[in-house]
Order: sequence, then structure tokens, then C-alpha cells
Amino acid sequence: MQKRWTLQPGPDQAAIQALAAELHIDEILSRLLLLRGVHTFQEAKDFFRSDLRHLPDPFLMQGMEEAVLRIEQAIATQERILIYGDYDVDGTTAVALVYSFFKKLYPHIAYYIPDRYREGYGISTQGIDYAADNGYSLIIALDCGIKATDKIEYANSLNIDFIIGDHHMPGRELPAAVAVLDPKRLDCTYPYKELSGCGIGFKLIQAYAQKNDLLFEEVTQYLDLAAISIACDIVHITGENRILAAYGLQKLNTDPGTGIKTLMEIAGKTANYTIADIVFLLGPRINAAGRIDDAKHSVQLLIAEDIDMAREKGLLISQKNTERKEHDLAITDEALSMIANDVRGLDRKSTVVFSERWHKGVIGIVASRLTEKYYRPTVVLTRSNGHVAGSARSVVGFDLYEALCECSDLLIQFGGHKYAAGLTLQPEQVEAFTHRFEEVVSASITEQQQIQEIPIDALLDLKQITPKFFRVLNQFAPFGPENMAPVFITKGVQAYGGVNLVGNNHIKMSVYQPDSTWFDCIAFNQGECLDQIRQGKPFDICYTIEENIWRDKRSIQLNIKGIRC
Repeated sequence: MQKRWTLQPGPDQAAIQALAAELHIDEILSRLLLLRGVHTFQEAKDFFRSDLRHLPDPFLMQGMEEAVLRIEQAIATQERILIYGDYDVDGTTAVALVYSFFKKLYPHIAYYIPDRYREGYGISTQGIDYAADNGYSLIIALDCGIKATDKIEYANSLNIDFIIGDHHMPGRELPAAVAVLDPKRLDCTYPYKELSGCGIGFKLIQAYAQKNDLLFEEVTQYLDLAAISIACDIVHITGENRILAAYGLQKLNTDPGTGIKTLMEIAGKTANYTIADIVFLLGPRINAAGRIDDAKHSVQLLIAEDIDMAREKGLLISQKNTERKEHDLAITDEALSMIANDVRGLDRKSTVVFSERWHKGVIGIVASRLTEKYYRPTVVLTRSNGHVAGSARSVVGFDLYEALCECSDLLIQFGGHKYAAGLTLQPEQVEAFTHRFEEVVSASITEQQQIQEIPIDALLDLKQITPKFFRVLNQFAPFGPENMAPVFITKGVQAYGGVNLVGNNHIKMSVYQPDSTWFDCIAFNQGECLDQIRQGKPFDICYTIEENIWRDKRSIQLNIKGIRC
């Protein structure tokens, strides 16, 4: 697939030189800092030396005072408390974090995860009925609930109070809960808006600990859970999230909780985790329980203190992940075949595919794969509980949520954000929705949005990749949305030694420039460039710089994102 390389508009050269001189660093590194909004020595110090003491006061969040008071009241009067969360990684880590913290302080507490298939996303009537039937008078909902106005009204009618801790965009009306914690509330002045659902849970226990004079270590011991949620929920890794992620990775790599440590062992990597490792090794396993079976298994693993219990649950959800992969690959192949056999499909600006047989738990993954393949807004639909359920994914710059708003009269419900959403509709509306969605996308998507972009941070010669340069570059981590690993262009490189095809269409080689040493490279899914590279002519590459660890040996490796021969 054609990709466009776009050099990011650069800051003023004088500003680059001034910051480089002040920090005693390479001008390329200075440029990278300025691109990330770091302009002064103090800002650079905060960026490179993140400190948990710099976390905002949790009581700056609207509703936090009320939330903590209600929890204190519940504990004082021996009420039963239910921690309620979504079935994905963010929801299950949030539940595990808040439950584990309060369970050490108070015995009358339990948790509840809705069933993806019987109850669907968010707060359910069944969950509220469960609370009523079992004597729970306070529910703390995490990673969901911000739009559940009708469900909260129902809970209020049963004398069940709610504290909502969510990070999604609110609707026009806030639920009538005792407290609504969401930095995206219009009336909330909390300084950081991009917390994950688990991040909201972290602020809640931070506030409770602060109010009740508990040691901060009673809160920070759960930062490994926060890091997993930040990585897997694809939230911005800036500001407070960057601090939480950095310290959470440190906890993950040195002293993870029993359940997380067990999962790391099962995943086959027990140290040197990055955000990407969490996304690819831990996240799918935690998610798989809710996709294939019951997300409660993931919570049971994450809160486990007994090694045997952790091992049992870890192996179970790893088995579910294997089942998830089988469904994922089979459905993806079928969907690709459907698109290829649709004579009109290749000219479309969008993709909508539907089968009644597909497993609802993996259609989001399939939507992501189809978007990656064809690079256009994509909706994957399947039959569920008498309706048709869908998962949608978008391309950079195109607002998927707005597109679904244009189709809202054909939908029972929908929700999500700019790049990912879920929807439900009646079976008889599938064809009309397919046509409408295509019309909306065609009318609003731009030519540039239809070509995948590789944003480039800077031009670089290989000789500039020195040990000092790499050490400073490593301090830009943890990488993720809004702080992605810098991508560089180097022009006129040549292959050094053998050029080999490895795995499934990957190129393994070394490259050099006439005045540089050589660097090992890996180029995933770029086997089509193999013959041209072997001709021995110079070519251009864009890449990230990473550390390769093999049998305890560390070396610099270029992870090639694009090749131009």
C-alpha cells in the first residue's frame, strides 16, 4: 500500500539552537523536544525526570469530594460496596485496582463485570438488579456510566447510590449519581483531561488515601495496573499519563503484582517491558476472557495474591486468547474474501461487511485489520441477541463518530470516539446503513485521509546515531499517542552483507552510509522491496531507533517503517 512520508513542520531554527545549547544536546534532539511542546530547561527537566510528586491534586476533579465522603459514609455504616467495570482491559484493570485497594481496608466489598453478550457495554439493568438482590447500596462504576442516565435513575429508585468514574465524553445530561468523576465534564477544571478509566480509579484511591492519611505507597503499589490500562486503551501518553505510565512500567519490570507477574511468565517475557510489549503481549490476553468467555476471569487474575490461583487463571485466559486468535483469523479471511469478490467494493471509500455467523467478541479486531489492509473507515457487523452489533474503526483525520451521527436514524444506539466506535441496529437496516455510511464517508473524506501517512520527525544521517544520542532518545519514552517514538528519514543507505526474508514477509538486513558504521534493521511486512534492495543501489528509509536485546546482548536496531528504492 502506498504511504506518504510527511516531514513534520519544524520549529524555528533559532529556537532549536537555543534549546540545544541550553541542554547541551544534539539539535535533532532539541527539535524533537520542541515538536513535543518542550521549550525551556524546566519543561525539559519535567519531561525527562517525571516525578509522582507532580501529579495533580485529585480533589481538583469535580465530584471527588462527594465521592470520597460517600465511600467514607459507606464504610462507617458497614454498607456493602460493589465495584463495577467494563469488560475490556481498561475496565478490568480499573476494577482490580480499586477493589484491591479498598479490600485491604474494608471487608464488605465485591466486584461486578457485565457479560459482553447478555448485558452489553456499560451499566446494565441486570447489574443493578444483582446489587439490589445482594444488598449492595453503593456502586462505584469505572470506565463506564457517563451516559447511563436511565440506569442511574433506576438504581436511585432502588435506593442504590452510584459513584461514576469515567473518561468518555459526557452527553448533554449528566447521570443523577452521588458523584460523577470525569475530567471531560464541561464544569470540571481538572488540569489533565486524558486519563484512562483505570486512571480515574487511581485518582479516586489517591484522594481517599490523602484524606485518610494513608501512605502514598498504599496507592502507588497498583501503578502496574494503571500502566497496562494506559497502554491498552490507547490514551495520550503525555502529562499525567506519562508519569503514571513511566512509574507503572518501572513497577511492572521490577515488582509486578502476583497476577501480572504470572501473566508475564505465560506470555514468555518477564522483563524489559515497554508500552508496545504491554499492548501486544498482555492486553490481548486480558481482553480475551471477556471476548470469548467471562471478563471476571481477568479480574480474578489481576487481583490474585495466591500463585496457584494466578497460574490457573493465567492459563485459562491464555487459552481463551488462543481461541480468540482462531476466530480472528478465520473471520478476517472471510471478510477479505467478501471484499475481494464485491465488484463495487474496491471503488468504495468505506468498508461495511456483515455475517450472522461471526463471533461478536472479535469483530473490533477484524475491523482494525481491514482498516489496516484497505485504509478506509470500516464497520464489521454480526448478529447478536436479535439485533445486529457492529464495531467500527477509522483512519487518521477522519471523524468516525461524526459519520455515525449522520446515520443515527438507522441505528438503535452507538457510542465511541473519533477513531473507534460500537453500534447496534435492526437486521433490516443493514443495507440502508451500508449505503448511507458510504455516502457520508464519500462526501467528507479527503484525498490525503485515504493515503496512510508516516509522520517524520527529522532527517538524520546514520553517523549521528551515537551512544549519547541514543541514551537521550531513550529518555523520551514511554512512547504512545501524542508522544510516539520519533521517526527519522535517512537518504542514500545501502545494504551491508546479506539481505534476508524472515518470518512472514519481513526483511532482515544491515544498512550503512559511506561515512557511517552499519546498523542492523528489521522491516516488517515489506518483503516486496527485497529484489530492489538486493540490486545494490542506494535507497531511502524511514525508521524508529530501538534497543534490540538478544540473549542479554544489547544493540541498536533500526525498525524500518518505509523503504523507497
